[in-house]
Amino acid sequence: MTIKVVRGNPTPEELAAALAVVRARAAAAAAAPDGAPGPKDAWSDPARIAAARLPRAGAAAWTRTYWPSQG
Repeated sequence: MTIKVVRGNPTPEELAAALAVVRARAAAAAAAPDGAPGPKDAWSDPARIAAARLPRAGAAAWTRTYWPSQG
């Protein structure tokens, strides 16, 4: 694998840190079984919406059932 600096002038420490991250990601990818799902993003978890408090009862309660930040 070849890494090339296209822009900028990184210090040896910055280059070593970037290389450490790339090597760690490559090692994690190699250790994972093929076809294994990756970690699930928290923003797509439906439980975060369901965990919000219930909307107050009233004529417009249905408008507050999905968006937990309103009401």
